[in-house]
Amino acid sequence: MTDRSAGDEARRVGQPGTQQRVYRFRFYPTPDQAAQLTQTFGACRWVYNEGLALRTKAWEEHRVSLGFAETCRALTGWKRVPRTAWLREASSTVLQQSLRHLDAAFSRFFKGASHHPQRKSKHRSRDAATYVRTGFRWVEDPERPGTASVTLAKQSSPLDVRWSRPLPPGRLPVS
Repeated sequence: MTDRSAGDEARRVGQPGTQQRVYRFRFYPTPDQAAQLTQTFGACRWVYNEGLALRTKAWEEHRVSLGFAETCRALTGWKRVPRTAWLREASSTVLQQSLRHLDAAFSRFFKGASHHPQRKSKHRSRDAATYVRTGFRWVEDPERPGTASVTLAKQSSPLDVRWSRPLPPGRLPVS
């Protein structure tokens, strides 16, 4: 989880005297939650790879550069096709974040800061999904300020979280 308060978005550019803090906590999902997370990781990887293939094909065949908005519209279409309807079982915000990561990878590539984005492999890549603020519910524990129950999108019960330390007062997690 990254710790940012409202208004920190402007400070992310690295202004002097500002600092970001990252807090990591261990989650212990139930077997049902673990299965749902595994499916979400697979869906994120599939969406990233399909977005990459779509953008590459559009450039190679038509010399058209697609951006986040176009790949997001394609995501909506992929969810409507019966053979990829399983994408509806994953949170839409998480899948859109995969496309944002792809867009950022292309931005770095066009700036010359990195190589062309590569396909994600089940065995080569880490399982990852980015839950933005609208992708989870945070209910603070009144007895222990700075700790809370965290329920991810498309899950019915909160995750079991081991709080090694509370978040600072007034701070909320963003992903």
